[in-house]
Amino acid sequence: MVDNYSSEDLANAGRLKQIRMVAKLVNQQNKRALPITGGAAVGVIVVFVLIGLLTGSAVFLIPVGVLLALATAMILFGRFSQQAQYSAIDGQLGAAAAILQSLRGDWTVTPAVTANRTMDVVHRAVSKKGVILVGEGAPIAAERKKTERVAHGVPIFEFQVGSGDGQIPVSKLQREIVKIPGSLKPTAVTDLNYRLKALQPTMQAPKGPMPKGTRQPKMPRPR
Repeated sequence: MVDNYSSEDLANAGRLKQIRMVAKLVNQQNKRALPITGGAAVGVIVVFVLIGLLTGSAVFLIPVGVLLALATAMILFGRFSQQAQYSAIDGQLGAAAAILQSLRGDWTVTPAVTANRTMDVVHRAVSKKGVILVGEGAPIAAERKKTERVAHGVPIFEFQVGSGDGQIPVSKLQREIVKIPGSLKPTAVTDLNYRLKALQPTMQAPKGPMPKGTRQPKMPRPR
């Protein structure tokens, strides 16, 4: 069973408890992640100790090796934890919205601007990059046409989340969005958000509790 921790869970936990919670999630998703992280750190220390002993510079090189080992472990642990978070929410309702809401920078994210009774949805995110439309099951074409009516000359990018042809896995969504260059000025983004607010959603997502067995995934924000 995989534990899904929300951003509130991590925020309310102390620093050491946060690390333990994330480490547990990482270990559940990838049994080799923690041994690889620890082994890489130990390997860096061993290399610097050997070089220090052979060159007579152990007093200087060992502390440097320890610092580099810690940096290596932190980088690897960060990457493994991100992969674990993606794996934990992959296939869940609202996974794409969770990715959009975890983006760093000045983003305006509107989940479920289009939704139907089968819980297929389209999410919208706006920034200096333009308008990002992300579909989970639902086709994006209709929402794009509606957006184009008020977003004249603004770049609109589409992503369909999934594992089929022409779709993008949840784990790669953030990476692809980050690659998009920013071309809008802050005043243009403000005006764009104002015009998009005038659009009525095609259908509101069902209100009330989520269906039994489902849970809105959340992406803990890195600190």
